[in-house]
Amino acid sequence: MPRNQVVNIPGISNFTAGRTSLVELLKRKRDLNILPVLLPSGELINFSVGSHNDLQKAIIEQFLPRFGASSAVLYVGDGANKSLWKLDEELKALNFFDISHGILPDVVAYSAEKNWLYLIEAFYSTGTISEVRMIELKKNLKGCSAEVIYITAFLTKADFKKNILDIAWESEVWTADNPDHMVHFNGHKFLAAYSSGN
Repeated sequence: MPRNQVVNIPGISNFTAGRTSLVELLKRKRDLNILPVLLPSGELINFSVGSHNDLQKAIIEQFLPRFGASSAVLYVGDGANKSLWKLDEELKALNFFDISHGILPDVVAYSAEKNWLYLIEAFYSTGTISEVRMIELKKNLKGCSAEVIYITAFLTKADFKKNILDIAWESEVWTADNPDHMVHFNGHKFLAAYSSGN
């Protein structure tokens, strides 16, 4: 009998009725190891489970709605798939550098409303947006047609505190445990009296 031939066994359909097949059980188990993420566009992507991706999910679902000025996610990677979400045409239109470059931040988002390009580093991967990293990024973004905002994101303020010395001036910090606030490393640009009514 050929290897792939289906064999009809009397009573087998009665036996399997109402039972979950092994294939379905394995598939369900595999699906438990994914982290669904809703993009601002309404599309759903799946990250693999892990602290780094928990932070990326928070960036996309908490940071961007608050501070992203109606941004679209142009790029986001995953440990298992470095180009999980990538909009090549949109990146090309902004004269963005080669997406395979090693200095690429974890999340790249663009606000057409403000013409702002957000380069967001989720701290778990390659570290912060440091002075050296910012110099590298600026060099590669010379031809970019958008204003670039550099952000380091942390899961907690405690993680931020441990790495504060590595943050570049002229960049921003956001922590997922305090999602309504940002820390600006921008000197006089944001210097103003704070009104108690705000």
